[in-house]
Amino acid sequence: MKHNFKNLKVWQKAMDLTDLTYSYCKGLPSDERFNLIDQINRSSVSIPSNIAEGSGKRTNLHTAEFLSTSLTSSYELETQLLICKRRGYGQPEKLENCLALLEEVQKMVFSFREHVLSKDKETRI
Repeated sequence: MKHNFKNLKVWQKAMDLTDLTYSYCKGLPSDERFNLIDQINRSSVSIPSNIAEGSGKRTNLHTAEFLSTSLTSSYELETQLLICKRRGYGQPEKLENCLALLEEVQKMVFSFREHVLSKDKETRI
């Protein structure tokens, strides 16, 4: 299953999420630079990166595996943002915007993965 990943709405939204989380991280305590900030940035980058990587795979099943990785990175990011919320880090409005967009991206990745998997089942019938 090959896609021009830059045309995928899910990839575009995931890129928006990465921009938003990077912006949010600018307001976090500097002593979290090599801990929580680094983790947030890496997991947010992983979401669109795995969507893009999966779009170039030869089979629907391989594409779905990378979408699963993207989804698990989104859960990792959600946990890190919730840690920030519990610790009272950053601007609350920016954090809530990140969490809202993250939820939207999670739903999109999940739906896209299910669509890709359904196409794989159709080809086996």
